[in-house]
Amino acid sequence: MPDVSAIVVFVVALLISAGSPGPSIAAMVSRVVTKGWQDVVPFVAAMWIGEVIWMTLAVAGLAAVADIYAWAFTLIKYCGVAYLVYLAWQMWTAPTSGTAELQAPEAKNNFKMFLAGFAVTMGNPKIVIFYMALLPTLIDLKNITIAGWLILSVVTLVTLACIDIAYIMLASRARRYLQSPRALRLSNRIGATAMGGAAAFITAKS
Repeated sequence: MPDVSAIVVFVVALLISAGSPGPSIAAMVSRVVTKGWQDVVPFVAAMWIGEVIWMTLAVAGLAAVADIYAWAFTLIKYCGVAYLVYLAWQMWTAPTSGTAELQAPEAKNNFKMFLAGFAVTMGNPKIVIFYMALLPTLIDLKNITIAGWLILSVVTLVTLACIDIAYIMLASRARRYLQSPRALRLSNRIGATAMGGAAAFITAKS
């Protein structure tokens, strides 16, 4: 069972790691700006699940297993990259209407958004390094029980929720000012660039 001081250190480290701009944050914010916060819910949920999976692998001492099956994680990584590129192309070429309304979120894309969020998280090198290399230095994983794992899982989810909800609120507020076709086109281009940059970042990092 991790003690309180270790959990506090873990939360601070996770806030710094997950809160700093990266591929996941860039993709999430750009999606909120262009489609609204409802559209990004499956994406964010998948990111949280992915991080808990990485934390679980670290707690279970499965870093070596992850190395053995690195090809599977590499496949997931490039599937995520491909989908980010597809989303970037969609945003860049998206038409803007002559009205002042932004397009409503498309519910039929929920499963695809979930897969994209999961792939981005499982292939993000910053997340892998945090849980597989840094986490063992913050918490004594050798003595973690099931109860300890549950505590870490809840702490991880709450911390990530605080970070992502803050980003989503800021992005949603910014979206309210994008009422003209010109502003929408600009936001689409910025979002496409952010997602393309996220794809390039993930591809470049091993």
